[in-house]
Amino acid sequence: MAASAPPPAAMAPARASASPRARLRAWWTARLPLTDSWQLTQHNIYILPTRAGLAFAATMLLMLLASINYQLNLGFVLTFLLSGSGLVSMHLTHSTLRGLTLHLRPPPAVFAGEASRLDIVISNPGAQRHGLACHLQQRQARAQSFAWCDVAAGGSETVRLSVVPARRGWSAVPTLELTTGFPFGLFRAWTVWRPVARVLAWPQPEQPTPPLPPTGAMTGEDAAVQQTQGSELDGLRPWRHGDSMRQLAWKKFARTGELVSRETSSTGSRQLWLDWSATAGRDTEQRLSRLAAWVLQADREGLRYGLRLPGREWPPGQGDAHRHALLDGLAEWT
Repeated sequence: MAASAPPPAAMAPARASASPRARLRAWWTARLPLTDSWQLTQHNIYILPTRAGLAFAATMLLMLLASINYQLNLGFVLTFLLSGSGLVSMHLTHSTLRGLTLHLRPPPAVFAGEASRLDIVISNPGAQRHGLACHLQQRQARAQSFAWCDVAAGGSETVRLSVVPARRGWSAVPTLELTTGFPFGLFRAWTVWRPVARVLAWPQPEQPTPPLPPTGAMTGEDAAVQQTQGSELDGLRPWRHGDSMRQLAWKKFARTGELVSRETSSTGSRQLWLDWSATAGRDTEQRLSRLAAWVLQADREGLRYGLRLPGREWPPGQGDAHRHALLDGLAEWT
């Protein structure tokens, strides 16, 4: 069985050591709905002055006091003109986000410790938007956690971020933020978004790859089907869904336009079982890591291979879809 989660008592010191600001942010974030599409309205956009905005407001106050003290009519004009520009910029900053729609595409599965791509589509039904920044609320090492973009009027733009799942299995996509300071940087408007999508992390393959277990002869109905579908004479057979790109006969495809796959007698009559019992003497994660390495090696060699885990079995097969199914099974096994 997989290693169990730490007991609540072990996590208590970590929660106690969190700052009040972090605890407030966690409480606020937990109140947001989980969704892969997020439409920005006045109800989920927040805006506050930046440090530059506070300095600008202090400057306007000093200019107003100086104009009152020295009775400077031109000083009043300049103060109120600049103050009005600041108020207009607050409206523009807020409207830069208002009306946008964010959508997260399903992230691809990766090996644990590698970066998984997050493609975020920003759709804009209104005028052109400038200076948008999308980022992870909590930065991650070895991950692209910040990206800038502009969105054309009536168009859309795809922003690409990445996350690094630390361990095997399913992990939640971190909370995302979309922010802007356009046009003058006096105010910062932002929204907080909790996607419902999750990232699947396959076990990290063992390095270096250990030798594969011995293959066995194909028996019964599988062997008969393989002989009828293959060709002993030229080693080619019609392409089937799930065949690896490495099996395609590209030269014949260039001449005839027909998709055919290579089929040798060694791969057609032999099959490999990757069995949980063949990894005895190691802990759970090490056993899964070895099985993942065997899956990749068997796929590279073009073998027909199956997988046996306690309580579950995948029959021998080939191709990208088969490889992904086995890696998904290893990632989800508990």
